[in-house]
Amino acid sequence: SSPHLVQVRERIRINGQPISKDLFNKYFWLVYNRLEETKDPVHASMPAYFRFLTIMAFHVFLQEKVDLAVVEVGIGGTYDCTNIIRAPVVCGVSSLGIDHTSILGDTMEKIAWQKGGIFKPGVPAFTVAQPERPLEVLRERAQERKCPLYLCPELDDFEEGCRALELGLAGAHQRSNAALALQLARMWLQRRGCQGKAGDGDRGPDPTRVPEVSVGCLSCLGLGELKEVPPSTELVGRPVPLAPAFRLTDAMIQGLRDTEWLGRTQVLSHGPVTWYLDGAHTTSSIQACVRWFHQAALNQDKPHDGSEVRVLLFNATGDRDTAALLKLLVPCHFDYAVFCPNFMEVSVANNADQQNFNVTLENALTRCLENQQTWTRLLEEKVGQDPWLPSPLRMRGLLQPAPARSSVLLVPPAPQPLNSPALVFPCLAQALRWVAQGRDPHLAAPAASGAHPHPAASSGAVLLREAAAVHVLVTGSLHLVGGALRLLDPALSQ
Repeated sequence: SSPHLVQVRERIRINGQPISKDLFNKYFWLVYNRLEETKDPVHASMPAYFRFLTIMAFHVFLQEKVDLAVVEVGIGGTYDCTNIIRAPVVCGVSSLGIDHTSILGDTMEKIAWQKGGIFKPGVPAFTVAQPERPLEVLRERAQERKCPLYLCPELDDFEEGCRALELGLAGAHQRSNAALALQLARMWLQRRGCQGKAGDGDRGPDPTRVPEVSVGCLSCLGLGELKEVPPSTELVGRPVPLAPAFRLTDAMIQGLRDTEWLGRTQVLSHGPVTWYLDGAHTTSSIQACVRWFHQAALNQDKPHDGSEVRVLLFNATGDRDTAALLKLLVPCHFDYAVFCPNFMEVSVANNADQQNFNVTLENALTRCLENQQTWTRLLEEKVGQDPWLPSPLRMRGLLQPAPARSSVLLVPPAPQPLNSPALVFPCLAQALRWVAQGRDPHLAAPAASGAHPHPAASSGAVLLREAAAVHVLVTGSLHLVGGALRLLDPALSQ
């Protein structure tokens, strides 16, 4: 899977756990040296980062003799380097969104065509509810590749009687993902010849031999009451057929309930500061993130013993339309918006797992300044339209970048009162420390000697220190969320 959040070893897991440092080191050098020895002497080059890790993952799975490998496509599908498996057991396509447009195309139809490239002749494929035209493209791709394609029923369709299915991940989109995961797991269990029925004492294969399936902790699957899916179905001129729901075992129900996935709708409560982390980075996923944040944080009762401060910590990378993403976040009524690169520290010497060698600090900061200006413009357009916006703070003047990059870089001049000061920090560590103001035990207090000389930063620090509750949404980039997790949960770096 990709990307990783804290350590690169997360990308290659066995039985749900990242491979050990020793195992990673062993297989990294084995693969690297073999490629180095056999590369074309004329066009001498090693595979790029993602391709190398894909080759290495396949080698690890073969050498460690896993029963099942779940491979997440990197970008797209058709031309992705993971798409060399000739006969997988089953394929799945989750909810489509606009992303990586420079590679995949700028419409949902073009992206659906790319995603359908993983379909294989005679191999069952499943997808979830999609807009009409992209679903037609997936159906056409399945037809041309002679691949039986099915829609997953909703997760609620698996419920029996009054027993509601609980999912460890928040958000309606995660319930869709869970329904897809159940179908993929079911097909593999069928392929293994597991035909036990729920409730008759047969729990299918030994759960210690079933590696992680699709998402979270679905590794301890038993087997429901299954019917064979037809090997081929005519798709021309008819909707994609709906796969039947099946009876879940107690082990499946527990697996759904215990599912965890770091960096997705994750909440960390650190005293008065609560961090809401979601790696959303497309318009559809940001919309889902906003719905979750409203439910998880904004709908809570206001603290009786003091004020509440809401902070947005945001960054986006690549060719994404950050203006469109930020516009979706405006209704959350943040008191402060903080922008910073995905770099954990200004010096990244000891953070190779978090470092992106394709992006310079200067380029990343330029992107942050553009995001800050976009946020300011969006708020200026919003002023006067919404009576529920918090009391405006007036900002004066311009803060020039500090030569040592040790302070807030820029607060734009405001011709009129703004509702949410927008601040830029040179790295994630400084941004988190400013937001927490020493109230999170995992973060040191920010430097007090003139580190943040601008009035907006100084007044904000006072409010953050005195607030009874501080709600911080970290979103826009999985890499940003991963860097935040590394600082907020040091155990993940072990």
